Amino acid sequence: MNKRTTIILLLIFTNVIAYAQSAALSLPVIFSDNMVLQQGIHTPVWGRGTPGQTVAIIVGSSKGSAKTQADGKWMVRMPVMRAGGPYTMKITAGSESIQYINVMIGEVWICSGQSNMEMPLAGWGNILNFQDEIAHANFPAIRLLQVKRNASVSPLDSVTVDAGQWQVCNPETIGTFSATAYFFARNVYQHQHVAIGLIHTSWGGTIAEAWTSGTSLKTMPDFAAAVDRIDSLAAVKSAGAIPYAQQLASWQQNLNAKDSGYDQGKPQWINAGLPSVGWKHMELPVAWEDAGLPGFDGVVWFRKTVSVPASWSGKDLQLRLVGVDDEDITFFNGTVIGRNEGYNKPRLYSIPARLVRPGDNDIVIRVQDNTGSGGLYGDARQLVLKVANEDSLSIAGDWLYKIGIDMKKLPPKPTETSGPNRATVLYNAMIHPLIPYGIRGAIWYQGESNASRAKQYRTLFPLLIADWRKNWKQGDFPFYFVQLANFMKREDNPGPSKWAELREAQLKTLSVPKTGMAVIIDIGEEKDIHPKNKQDVGARLGLIARAQVYGEKIVYSGPLYKSSRQEGNTMRITFASTGGGLQANGGRLTGFAIAGADKKFYRADAKIAGDQVIVSSTAVPNPVAVRYAWANNPDCNLYNKAELPASPFRTDNWPE
Repeated sequence: MNKRTTIILLLIFTNVIAYAQSAALSLPVIFSDNMVLQQGIHTPVWGRGTPGQTVAIIVGSSKGSAKTQADGKWMVRMPVMRAGGPYTMKITAGSESIQYINVMIGEVWICSGQSNMEMPLAGWGNILNFQDEIAHANFPAIRLLQVKRNASVSPLDSVTVDAGQWQVCNPETIGTFSATAYFFARNVYQHQHVAIGLIHTSWGGTIAEAWTSGTSLKTMPDFAAAVDRIDSLAAVKSAGAIPYAQQLASWQQNLNAKDSGYDQGKPQWINAGLPSVGWKHMELPVAWEDAGLPGFDGVVWFRKTVSVPASWSGKDLQLRLVGVDDEDITFFNGTVIGRNEGYNKPRLYSIPARLVRPGDNDIVIRVQDNTGSGGLYGDARQLVLKVANEDSLSIAGDWLYKIGIDMKKLPPKPTETSGPNRATVLYNAMIHPLIPYGIRGAIWYQGESNASRAKQYRTLFPLLIADWRKNWKQGDFPFYFVQLANFMKREDNPGPSKWAELREAQLKTLSVPKTGMAVIIDIGEEKDIHPKNKQDVGARLGLIARAQVYGEKIVYSGPLYKSSRQEGNTMRITFASTGGGLQANGGRLTGFAIAGADKKFYRADAKIAGDQVIVSSTAVPNPVAVRYAWANNPDCNLYNKAELPASPFRTDNWPE
C-alpha cells in the first residue's frame, strides 16, 4: 500500500467516524419544528446519543440536562415552563447539536379512536361546510401531528408521521386532519388563547382492546388468551403476516376467477354498447342493502353512460366517488382510472384527456364488499365528473348494476392475523411510542366496533383509560370521550338496541374520575355512520375541557339521569346537569318509553317539572321502569337550557 492510498483510506475512515458521531444524537420524530411542549409539568424530552455524554437542552430561558446511559438512551425532564413562544429549542451533546424552531409551550392533547375521530375535514368524509371551514382554518397557535397507521405485536419505540413533523394549522395542512380534534382545539383556543398541540392517532373500524396494553388486558379473562396469542407472534414477528397474505391472495384470485364480469382474467363488462339484458337499475348513491340487495356481500358492477359537454373535449377530467364499501376498480371508456381499498378512503380519480370523447362516455365501477354494508353511499353532491377547478356534472341517479359474484359461493375469507383488530397491536404501535410525551389529556371517539359487546365494554373502556394513565405516569389526566351518535333506521316501537347498550356503557364510564362525555344523540345520520356535523362534536368536547381543566364557569354537559321513583301510575325522573332547567326542543317531549313488571315497553307521555320529568302511559297502570332514547336512532328531544342534549339512559337493568 503506497502513501497516497494510505492517506485516502485514512480520510475515508475519519469521515465515517465523524458521520457516526454526528448521527449519534437523535430524538424521536414527535420532537420537531412547530411542536408544542406541555406547560405546567416537568415535560420529558428523550432520545439517543453517545454513552456517557451530557445532553443539555435550552428552550427559551429554561434549561435541563441529563447523562446518556450505557445503551445510549437519555431523558431530560425540563423545568416547569409557562405557556408562550415561539421559541428555539436547542439540544447539545459534546460537539453535536440539534435545533428545532417555532416551538410553543402550551396544551397537548392526544386524539384517538376509530373512524369518526379519524374523519378529516375533506376527503372521504367531507364534513359540513368543509370548503369554508378549511379556508378559514388560520390558527398559527394550533399545531398538528398526524401519526400514520401501524400495528405491531410488540411495543415499538417510534412512529411515522405525516410530513415527517409537526405542522402549523392553516388551510394547506388542516384538510386531511381529524375534524373532531380540530374543532375541539379551535373551541378551546378561542376562549383560552393558549397554544394547542394535537397528536392524532386513530384507525377506522378498530376495537378498543387493540388500543390497550397487553399487561392490562390480561387482567380481563375475556382477553387473556388473545394477549397470549399476540405474545406468541411477537416471539416470531415475521411468522404471522406472510401466511395470511398468501391465503388472502389465493382467496382473491379464486373470487376473481368466479366473478362473471371477468373472462379469463379480463374484464368483460366495461365495453361500450354492452347489452343491458340482465342488468337492473339502482339509484346511487345508496347502500345496496337498502336498494334490493339485503344482506348481500360480494361483487357488483355498476355502469352509466354520461354525456360529456363538447367544451370538455380534450381536457383532463376528475371523477369523484362517494363512500365505496369496501373496494373498487373504476373504468372510464374501458380503461382503469383508479382503484382503492377501504370504505374510508377518498376516491378522486384523474381521467386523461385522451380518454375523453365528446358526447357519450362510459363509467364502470366494480365494487367488492367483503362484509357489512356495501355499495356507494353518501352525499349525492359528491358523486360528480368534473373539469379540475371548473364545472362539475352530477353522475348521481340511475345506474345499471349486475352481480358479479355472491360471497356465499366462496369459501370464507381468510382470518386476518396482521391487521389492526387484534388485542394490544395499536397500543403497541400508535400509543406506546408517544409515551411519555407531556400531555394535558386525551379525547376519544370510538365504540361502534364494540357495540355488539356492550356489557364487556363497561369493564374494557375504564380499563383502557386506567391503562393509558398508568403508563403515561402523569397522574389521572383528563380523558374526554364522545358517546355514540344516532344511526340506522328509526324504529316505530321500543325494543332492544345494541347501540343503546353501548351508550349506556359509555355513560357508566363517567364514574371514572376526571372523565367527561360529549352527547351527540341529536346530530347523527340515519344512513351514514360518519355524521357530517363534526363542529358540534368538537365544540362539546371543548366545553368539557374549558370547564374542568381551564376553570370556565360554563355548562358543559346535557342532562344526566340521577334517580327515579314510582308515583301511582307515573314515574318521576330526576336529572343532574340541568343547566338552568330542562326543555323540549321542537315541541312535545319525545323519546320516553315506560314498562311494568312484564318488561314490555310502550311509548310514553312525558312532561317537564323543573329538574324532573314525569312519565306515564295509559297502557302501563303500574310502571316500574323508564327508558329514554333507547334505540339505535331514537326520536328524542330533551335538552337543558344550555342547548345540550340529554344522554340516553334506562332505570332498569334487565338483560337485553
